Amino acid sequence: MPVPTYDQFIEPILRYLHERPDGALARDAHEAAAAALSLNDTDRAELLPSGVQTVYKNRAGWAHDRLKRAGYSESTRRGFWKLTEAGRAFAQAHPTRLTEPVIEELATKNMHVSLKSATEPVLVVDPVDGKASPDDRLEQALGELRQVVAAEILEELSKVTPQYFETIVLDLLHRMGYGASRDDLQRVGGVGDGGIDGVISLDKLGLEKVYVQAKRWQGVVGRPDVQGFYGALAGQRANKGVFITTSSYTSQALDFAKSVERVVLIDGVRLAGLMIDHEVGVTLRSVRIPKLDSDYFE
Repeated sequence: MPVPTYDQFIEPILRYLHERPDGALARDAHEAAAAALSLNDTDRAELLPSGVQTVYKNRAGWAHDRLKRAGYSESTRRGFWKLTEAGRAFAQAHPTRLTEPVIEELATKNMHVSLKSATEPVLVVDPVDGKASPDDRLEQALGELRQVVAAEILEELSKVTPQYFETIVLDLLHRMGYGASRDDLQRVGGVGDGGIDGVISLDKLGLEKVYVQAKRWQGVVGRPDVQGFYGALAGQRANKGVFITTSSYTSQALDFAKSVERVVLIDGVRLAGLMIDHEVGVTLRSVRIPKLDSDYFE
C-alpha cells in the first residue's frame, strides 16, 4: 500500500504523545504512527526521491509540524516531542477518531502560522491559494521549508553553550567571506572580555580587524547593551563591530547603531537566514526541475 499522506499521520502522533505526558522521542513517535497506520517493512523502506530520508518519517515530521503550528505540541529538545497544555486539552476534547474536517483544518489552517522557537524572532510564509501555478506552489513549499529550518536553527541555538554559540557565529562569518582563513577568526570571549567575543583579522598582518559580540539571549537587546559594545570597540580602538543575537533589538538599539555607523546588528531571524544561505549547520538538497528547451526544438 502507498504510504498515507502526512495529514493521516497527525492523529496517531497526537494520540501517542497524549498517552505520554512527559513527551517521547521523535523516532518512537515515527514508529508508533507507522504501526497505527499498518505500514509494513516495504512501506517503511520507501525513500523520498532525494534518497536521503524514508517517506513515512518525513510525513510524520510534517504531521508534527502541523501540531506545533496549531500550538498543540513542541520540541523541548532535539528529537523529543511533547504535547502542550493546549494539545492535551484538544486530545481530551476529541476522545474518538478525528473527523476528516478536523484533520483537514489541522493540516491546512495553520500553514501561515509562524513557528516560535525558544526565542522571539519568527519568520512568516504567506499561504498560496488553490489557483496558484506550479511555480508559485513550488516557491511556497520552499518558503515553508526554509521557515521550518530557520525555526529549528533558533531552537538548536537556544540549547548550545554560550561558548559554542560564539564559535558558530565565527564559523558563519568565515563562510560569508570574512578572514582569509578560519584561523583569522578567533574566539576571545570569557570573563573580563570587555564585551568582545571574537576578533576577525581582515588582512594577513592583522592591521584591520572586526570585533564581534555574540549573545545567545532570550530577551530583547536594548540600547544599553549596544552602547556597551560600542564602548568596548572604542577601548580596542576598533572601527568595525558586529553584534549578533538569537533574539531581537529594541527600536532604540537599532537607532543607536544607525547613528554611529560602524556597528552592524544581526537579530535571530537574520542569523537563521544567513546560516541557511551559507550552509552553516544546514545541508541543502538539489532539486532538478524540468523546463522545456525551446531552442532545441527550433
